[in-house]
Amino acid sequence: MLTTASVLPLTVLYVTEKTRSPEYRLAMGALSGLRQDLFHDAFAYRPLPPMRTDGPLTRRLPGRIRDGARWTPHATVLCFAFFVVLMAGVSGDSRGAGLEFVLTGCIPAAAVVMTLLRPVGAWWMSLLSTPLVAVFANDWDGYPWPPSAFLSYLTVMTVVAMRTRPRTAGWMWALTAVYGIFAEVAPNRGYGVSDTPQLLFVAALVLLVVTVLHVRREAKQEVAAQQTVTAVERDKRTLLEERTTIARELHDVVAHHMSVVAIQAEAAPYRVENPPPELEKAFATIRENAVAALTELRRVLGVVRAEDYQAPDAPQPVLADIENLLSNVREAGLDVEKTVTGAVRDLPQGVELSAYRIIQEALSNALRHAPGSTAKVEISYVLGGLGLRIVNTAAQSLVKPSPGAGHGITGMRERVTMLNGEMTAEPTEEGGYEVTAFIPVAVTESASEETS
Repeated sequence: MLTTASVLPLTVLYVTEKTRSPEYRLAMGALSGLRQDLFHDAFAYRPLPPMRTDGPLTRRLPGRIRDGARWTPHATVLCFAFFVVLMAGVSGDSRGAGLEFVLTGCIPAAAVVMTLLRPVGAWWMSLLSTPLVAVFANDWDGYPWPPSAFLSYLTVMTVVAMRTRPRTAGWMWALTAVYGIFAEVAPNRGYGVSDTPQLLFVAALVLLVVTVLHVRREAKQEVAAQQTVTAVERDKRTLLEERTTIARELHDVVAHHMSVVAIQAEAAPYRVENPPPELEKAFATIRENAVAALTELRRVLGVVRAEDYQAPDAPQPVLADIENLLSNVREAGLDVEKTVTGAVRDLPQGVELSAYRIIQEALSNALRHAPGSTAKVEISYVLGGLGLRIVNTAAQSLVKPSPGAGHGITGMRERVTMLNGEMTAEPTEEGGYEVTAFIPVAVTESASEETS
């Protein structure tokens, strides 16, 4: 049972959330980002991974040198750490004692090295050790950033910005400005001109460059991922379109034969005088089954038709029409020869149609990708099926090849696979291209008798 005491806190919380200003929510979001970027797991162990060696320059290096190039980022960071120590020793940052040298040189260098393992923690170490380095430094004209601390802090900020997100670079720069203003106002009493503006200016330029590189790299990765997804979707769509086309053609072929069966079964009793009732009943049953099968076929395969698709009026092409195709190809500029081996015989219309389409697509590819070449078409009628071989030579013309959609091979493979056949498509040693296919065909008694 709800009471007034239990409902009131919920109401107050709801009203408070509704009445908070956008500025307040923006500030809370910014503080949440600061806490996430620089405070949450600041000293977490995050080792710098080796560099990839598959770039345009590194992949050309010899094997051992390429293996060593993987550690180029680590070597660069260690070189900057050495420069920090060297600058502390030669710039007069320390008074010469061992403790002062450790504070002004080794600690800033350690912060640089620490970026290889704990990047955000290294930045906190560099920032918090800067006042100590400034106190023990010997050159107050560079307060609060002595030369060694100046170089160390810039290096740390750059490495951390490269290893994190662009928002983290903005927070580091803002906190650096806050520390610089505090160091100039509070403890800097007569220490000379502050070098905080110079540090902030150089840091802004460096962080801006790093941020641009970050955004560019992320954009390239996103574009590459999108291109991969697009290519996969395009292949799937192409495969579906090819299957749809095949289904349409098969529908037309099977529907034609089933219609012939139904018509012949209906007309057969009228061609015989006084047919027995059993014969009339058998033909009626054949016709009913043919009509039912035709109706079911149109219902199932009709879903693959587009709304504006219309069945072609002309019959589908077969191998007997291959000469017309070769004539058109020759007129387009491709010199093609045809060779037929074996006993020519009628094949199932689906096999004839698929064979015609495979030859058509292979010759079209030769026209597009190898202008000026010559082609050979070999059709082999064997006892177990039909063999096809279409091969073209390398391009012999100065005409630039026409880029295709890249899906013709996919369509040919889909046709051969549908008929339980085998197909290969690969370049030849002479620079041309060869397509071979074998489509199995069941042997009929008439075919075996003709062969024998």
